[in-house]
Amino acid sequence: MHKEPETKSTSTRDTAPDPRPVRIVKRTVLILLGPPYFLVIAFAPLLCARRRGFRGWYWRLVKRACSRLLWLLSIRADISDADKRALGSDTDSIIVINHRSHLDGFTLMDAIPDTKWFTFAAKKELFESPLLRTGFHGAGLVQIDRKSGKVAMETLTAAVRDMPRRQSVVLFPEGTRTGTQSLGEFKAGAVVVARETGRTIRPIVIRDSDRLLPRRKFSPKSGTIRIDVMEPFVCDLNASVDEDVARLRATMMAVFDQT
Repeated sequence: MHKEPETKSTSTRDTAPDPRPVRIVKRTVLILLGPPYFLVIAFAPLLCARRRGFRGWYWRLVKRACSRLLWLLSIRADISDADKRALGSDTDSIIVINHRSHLDGFTLMDAIPDTKWFTFAAKKELFESPLLRTGFHGAGLVQIDRKSGKVAMETLTAAVRDMPRRQSVVLFPEGTRTGTQSLGEFKAGAVVVARETGRTIRPIVIRDSDRLLPRRKFSPKSGTIRIDVMEPFVCDLNASVDEDVARLRATMMAVFDQT
């Protein structure tokens, strides 16, 4: 489980995992071979979605692709063995993670062990794309209609209630990438769904991804992204939803603000 991290100096955090010549070679390989490789992954659902066991092997394929992308970018996910074990044995939870940059999803896919079954929620509009629809359904993503908050909550709650205990949906409580130095305000969705389904919340704090890929930047720097897995958060049904949301945010803030 999460423990007090050792203080890391800025110079240590800014050190890339690979020397400059290696980084140049890796990025060259990514530029040359990346597009056809990721096109194969994108089109695989159109050809294989009806095959037996598709969801399982396709999800693992996507996870491997995320790990390879970070490796070629010389980006390392720093997560302790204890935190990996905690996630690997996690059940009956909703995963909640703060959102710093476009690297967050890739890093989470790389860091979470294969023994943990999880999925993401995606807005309904993305499912309307013929290319994305098959892959999203095949990977088991949860479709959310964000035009109506009530419908979105009902859809998400029903999806989570029907999930096996060992599967979790990943939610970003801030709703979007945060440009502030601290955490943004949390929306109530994760807490509402947890209270309705009786699941706990597994908070995950991610740091430094925005340092490697700030807003309006398209080429990430090399470096390390830190991930801390926290103890399960249990909603207090005797308290209000807003009180639970505030308590969850304060719990994650205490870890995020550590250097």
